[in-house]
Amino acid sequence: MLGRAAVVAVLALALGGCALKGGQNVSLIEGKTLFIKNCAQCHTLARAHTTGIIGPNLDDAFVESLQVGEGRKVIEGIVEQQIEYPSSAGRMPKLPLTTRQAADIANYVAYAAARPGQDSGLLANVGVTKVAPAAVEKDGKLAFFANPAGLLAYTVKQATATAGPITISMTNKSGVPHNLAIQAGAAGPTVGSTPILGHTPISPSGTHSFTVNLKPGVYTFFCQVPGHREAGMYGTLTVK
Repeated sequence: MLGRAAVVAVLALALGGCALKGGQNVSLIEGKTLFIKNCAQCHTLARAHTTGIIGPNLDDAFVESLQVGEGRKVIEGIVEQQIEYPSSAGRMPKLPLTTRQAADIANYVAYAAARPGQDSGLLANVGVTKVAPAAVEKDGKLAFFANPAGLLAYTVKQATATAGPITISMTNKSGVPHNLAIQAGAAGPTVGSTPILGHTPISPSGTHSFTVNLKPGVYTFFCQVPGHREAGMYGTLTVK
């Protein structure tokens, strides 16, 4: 995760990058893609639609710097430095990125942080996955999928099933560790007090499943990785 911004003397790497049709910068598109894949689980950044809560909210972190006149190139330099040289005293991991990739992420964060509105053009399509219709159990099987872009979400927020034994599977192609657990009741983003009825192992990829016998009622499906449920990775399963 990135530390809260401080005004420090940092040399910002000049990022040119060629432009696509419509003036969209390739570095911004690559940076947003890499940010979602590597940083979404820790940080909130409104334009990237990320909701991580383990690390600082990057929109809030740079508001003051921008208000006092610090340019976005300064923010870019701060972010790039913290990606490449994370503090050993903090929780920011050393990410498996090249210098170019770190620069692209920094370029996008500097562009997007605390900037009102939404991304446009090709940039707007990066990482966006529409919420699909409710998942429906069929022949005792119910399939879920993690957001393939790495956002902290499943591809559905609702699911339905018939009471009885149900084999629940969760497929993850994002490379970000996730799982799926079932808990009785509509607990929402806060972990409730009811017991976990079943869960898949936490894994960055693959399809895993478990079988559980469910009675009619309302259940919550959610990811057990710390911070993921609180960031929105949960939904409601209705059993009839």
